[in-house]
Parts: sequence; structure tokens; C-alpha cells
Amino acid sequence: MIRLLLAGACLLAGFAAHAHKPSDSYLAFRVAGGEVTGQWDIALRDLDFVLGLDTNGDGAITWGELRSRHDAVAAYALSRLSVHSGAALCPLRVTDHLVDHHSDGTYAVLKLAARCPDAPQILSLDYRLLFDVDPQHKGLLRLERGERTLTGIFSPEQPRQNFNLASAGRLATFLDYGGHGVWHIWIGFDHVLFLLALLLPAVLMRGPGGWVGAQRFRPAFWEVLKVVTAFTVAHSLTLTLAALEWVQIPSRLAESLIAASVVLAALNNLFPVFREGRWVVAFGFGLLHGFGFASVLSDLGLPKGALLLALVGFNLGVEIGQLAIVAAFLPLAYGLRNSGLYKIGVFRLGSLAIALLALIWLAERVFNWKIISP
Repeated sequence: MIRLLLAGACLLAGFAAHAHKPSDSYLAFRVAGGEVTGQWDIALRDLDFVLGLDTNGDGAITWGELRSRHDAVAAYALSRLSVHSGAALCPLRVTDHLVDHHSDGTYAVLKLAARCPDAPQILSLDYRLLFDVDPQHKGLLRLERGERTLTGIFSPEQPRQNFNLASAGRLATFLDYGGHGVWHIWIGFDHVLFLLALLLPAVLMRGPGGWVGAQRFRPAFWEVLKVVTAFTVAHSLTLTLAALEWVQIPSRLAESLIAASVVLAALNNLFPVFREGRWVVAFGFGLLHGFGFASVLSDLGLPKGALLLALVGFNLGVEIGQLAIVAAFLPLAYGLRNSGLYKIGVFRLGSLAIALLALIWLAERVFNWKIISP
């Protein structure tokens, strides 16, 4: 049991390190003939870590400090990104330096341009930014050619990717955004832990002497179905409204409320307020989680020519990823439902660990602290 708890603590520590907004950079390229233009947004905190931008050590990076290191920033960035048309190199150059603000802080903006020998049909990008110091870093790409839009996520496992501009049709866009939806739910640990907090009691029944295992699988299955359906409908609704910019709330507020929802869902397992109708909780808080999904979708960008298709693809991808988690959880939980391992180790201690972890996330997001996040 001690080993199990230690393993669980290590796993939750891993969740903690990634629950806050991870290190990302944002690439946006437009291809017109042999010309490739665009911009690259890189977080100042990341550049400061590798280049030491805060020269006076006061904890704040001024425009003067950044401007004095423009050449170093450009040299560092260009040494970690290359663009090829087929086998031919398209030399990149920085044409301007700006700054911009994202939900998690200030970013340096590098305006980029490249000239390929001919109009590329296959555009290849090799991305190596920060991988040597932060294996969790991701590069998010939006690539446009005419009305077509392709997206990509670079990671240490996939630093080089090829983009077929000739075949970037509607089906490719749909599948592309669907894949991003699956990936996001799998790495969105606050969303996953919220869902698990609601699912943990699904294989149990509240009796006079406490929690007991469900007698049959069917009621447990229907309970899970109601919770997942309510969560799906709710976050799909707000994801759509936010992605279409019909409803907007500040990202920091949305992230804080999402953390609070995880705390309340986990505590409800230990001190039940909603003994029945967990699907109502899933729906209510699912509305908040939709804004979290929308922030990722806004970072990727929606193609103007296939906006609805990309939105539906991303939404379906999130649901597929979610159902994969449920499919892995439910049979295992049902098989262990009558054991002390599940009732105490998984349900009670697991709910307590989720609540404590989410409380730390909440403090980080409300007060902009750095407690356990990188």
C-alpha cells in the first residue's frame, strides 16, 4: 500500500507540473508562391531562462532589456527552426521585433520571412526550440495557403513535420483538428481529474454503513453515461460560443474557476452534498471547462474557409479522447469496487489528493504564484 501511495504521489506531482499553462510558442506562417511570411511568439520567461534577458535581476524584463538582446534572441530562435520546400532550404530571417500579451504573460514576437526556390508543395519544418532544457515544451503551428489552413504541434518526439500544401483539403482539416482535440484532453490534467472525481463514485452505492460496491454493472454504466454526456454537452456549448467569439471571459478567470470545480467535485466525494444527480454537477462545471478548451483552440486558430468543420473536428476529438479515458477507467474500477484498495486507496485517498492538488492550482491561478508549476 505504501508503494502504491508513493507511486500515486509521483503521478500527481507529474500532473501538478503540467496543470498550469505549459511552455508553448506560437508559429503562424502564410505561404504565397515561393514566399513564406509570418511570426513567432516566444514567452519572455522562456527566453530569459536561456538567454538571461533580465540583466539587472529585478524580476521584470523591460523593453529596453529586450531590445538590447534582439540580435541574441533572433540568433537563438533561428538556430532552432528551419524551413524546407522539399529538399531545398528556405532561409529564414527576422524582419522585425515586437511584443504581445498572451493569457500566461508577455511574449517576444519575431516577424519572419523566407524565400523558397519555388512554390512549395511539401513544406517541412524542423523545430528544436527549448527541447534541450524543457522536454514538455510544445510549438504550435498554424500554416495558411490561400483559404487552406494546416496546424501542427511540435514536441521532442516530433520535432520535424511535413505539410502537404497541395492536399490540404476539408477532410485533412477535419482530421487535423480532431487529432488536436484528442491530444488536448489527454494532456489537460485538470479536465481529466475533474472527470475522474465525478466518475469515482459511479461504481459505488451509498449505504447505511458507508460506500459499498454497486451490485450490477448496468446501473454503474448508466451513471457514467449520464455524467459524461452532461459534461460533453456543456463544454461543447461553451467551447463553440467562445471559439466563435460570441461569449468571452478572461483566461485567468476561466482557469481559476476550472481549478475550483476540480476541488468541489473531489470534496463532494468525501463530504457529499450532491448524493444524487452528479450529472447536474458535470453539466454546470462543464460549462466552465469549455472555456479552457476554447483557449487552446484559439491558440491554434480556426481556418477562415473551414471554420465550422475545424470546430466540429476539434470537439469530436475531445470527445473521443474523453471516451478513451472512460473506457479504460470503468471496467477496472468496477472490478475493484468491493476492495479496500478501491474504497480507501482510490476513492477516498484519491479524492483527497485531487482536492489538495486542485487547491494548489487554484492558488497559483488566482494569485499568480509559482508553487509546483515549472
